Amino acid sequence: MGSDGKHHGDYSRFSQTEKHEVLEQIVESYQALADGQTNWVCNLANAASLLWHGYHSLAPPSRGKSVNWAGFYVMDKNVSEQLILGPFQGLVACQTIKIGRGVCGTAAGEKLTQLVPDVEKFPGHIACDGITKSEIVVPIVDAEGVVRGVIDLDNTELEGFDEVDQKYLELLAKSIAETCEW
Repeated sequence: MGSDGKHHGDYSRFSQTEKHEVLEQIVESYQALADGQTNWVCNLANAASLLWHGYHSLAPPSRGKSVNWAGFYVMDKNVSEQLILGPFQGLVACQTIKIGRGVCGTAAGEKLTQLVPDVEKFPGHIACDGITKSEIVVPIVDAEGVVRGVIDLDNTELEGFDEVDQKYLELLAKSIAETCEW
């Protein structure tokens, strides 16, 4: 059980109906699960599960059930200027992405969230899964300004993500940067 008396699996159960409430719960649940845990693999694995289950708990028209991939790419310690696949939920994915390439590489290179309503219109989009129509990628930047990785979510619908997603995913990225040792 967690320090608050919850079983760990309880964090993956969402009863809220509004997207902002679910996303807020994801951030709060991540913080509770990461309390006292600094291992980035452990924390990102739990965060990927929280994202997957949180989005899939949403009812239409939130487009939550249209999320077909939720996870992370982290900086590759063996190859500079490259992201490598981290913990995720969804279909198997691209294993490496060069910084500056695709949505993930652009987010990491620019240190800016990429909110992409139509991936077909994003120059150099890397299609790991042909059914993805929209994407949001949030860089994870530590206190020294070093990019440690990115949060990546894909959606099977156009305009699947908005500013609400961006706000809470950026809060999650900040929390991840503060709690993980890389």
